[in-house]
Amino acid sequence: MLSVRPVFVADGISLADVACRHDRGRGGVEPAPARMLVLVRRGCFARSANGVVSVLDPTVACFVNPGEEQRYDHPHDDGDECTAIGVDTSLAAAVHGGDPDLPVGAVSISPALDLAHRTLLGEARRGDDEHQLYERALRLIAAVLQSASPGRVASGSPGSARARHALAAAAREALAERPERTLPELARELTVSPHHLSRVFSAITGQTISRHRMRLRTRAVLERLAAGEDDLARLAADLGFTDQSHLYRVVRSETDVAPSVLRRLLS
Repeated sequence: MLSVRPVFVADGISLADVACRHDRGRGGVEPAPARMLVLVRRGCFARSANGVVSVLDPTVACFVNPGEEQRYDHPHDDGDECTAIGVDTSLAAAVHGGDPDLPVGAVSISPALDLAHRTLLGEARRGDDEHQLYERALRLIAAVLQSASPGRVASGSPGSARARHALAAAAREALAERPERTLPELARELTVSPHHLSRVFSAITGQTISRHRMRLRTRAVLERLAAGEDDLARLAADLGFTDQSHLYRVVRSETDVAPSVLRRLLS
């Protein structure tokens, strides 16, 4: 009756495709298994937890905290489909102003956030770059939390423009040395939260950390092609791309030229 298909797991974040086929009627009471953000893609159901009944459809989302006594009731027979984004304790606290307990009740989801969540799921199903998936999932969680409790998510910013620029510069230095560093690794080295680092980096540079990483990798591809490299599969493996087709897509998007053409132009 309930199908949960994991599609992405990394560094305290998980993404699962959930399909429920319960008949119309009242559900049983059970403890919530994990901390997560639940976004509805299709259908409608009611969640009862902490004395609050939330009617969930594709225009709203809800947060779930582990151990909450919850009940799901289904007003229709045709089931529902959701995306569940799990987040561990430390990451939830870092994004939510130090408190790992996520807000109670339904949260309205804008069309832009709904599209972002559906796009993220599609990219995860395709097996796109894990760094990009992680950062997009983190930003989505933070954006929905921002709707529910704005002041808490906004906390923790550096006190000056100089501090923000210094943080972005330190991240670029670290990535220039070792582009495969993940966002959580970078955040630990720079003693900030992953969400905070991602937000400041984007504000200062105009691009996400995952995009900056892809640009560094593209420059490395160009250098290797200019040196005579002709094996794109080996190049993809050496430089951290998922596979040769991933390298092709990224390089083409960065340069508007196919790698095979670049190889002739540069070598």
